[in-house]
Amino acid sequence: MSHISFLGIPVEGEITPARRATQRPLEELQPLLRALLDDDAVTEFGWRQYSPYFNDGDTCDFSVEGFWVRTTGDMPRVGPEELRVGEYAEPHPSLGGPRRVSGRRGPYQGRDEGRYQRAYALAVALEEGGFDNVLLDAFGDHAEVTVRREGIQVRYYEHE
Repeated sequence: MSHISFLGIPVEGEITPARRATQRPLEELQPLLRALLDDDAVTEFGWRQYSPYFNDGDTCDFSVEGFWVRTTGDMPRVGPEELRVGEYAEPHPSLGGPRRVSGRRGPYQGRDEGRYQRAYALAVALEEGGFDNVLLDAFGDHAEVTVRREGIQVRYYEHE
């Protein structure tokens, strides 16, 4: 039996470990962002970040979701939901991507695999939770974040 203390005060009882993603430094996010910002075909990208108000009795943990990318090949009026890139997203209109077959990611389909892979790398990095503290500090809770070369726009995100 190990002896646990908090500030020198003995702790007894059963401690339930927290489910947290290991946090990564901001410096690791910069090359992933730069890969899209420096790409002339990418006009903007973004995501939603928030803590749910209710989670069917589970803990309401902050997270990032809905990563999307707009390229010069996308129709201007197409909304972020149709431009998603990520683990469970359908193929992107201009970047392509894998289709899900029997619940698994299939092979890449499209004309721009390199650009898709750069977008996918950023989507996974943001949505896996390793940058949650950095993003929460930078943009707050309940936020829609849109990144363009000339700046970042943050709007309040209303959700259920």
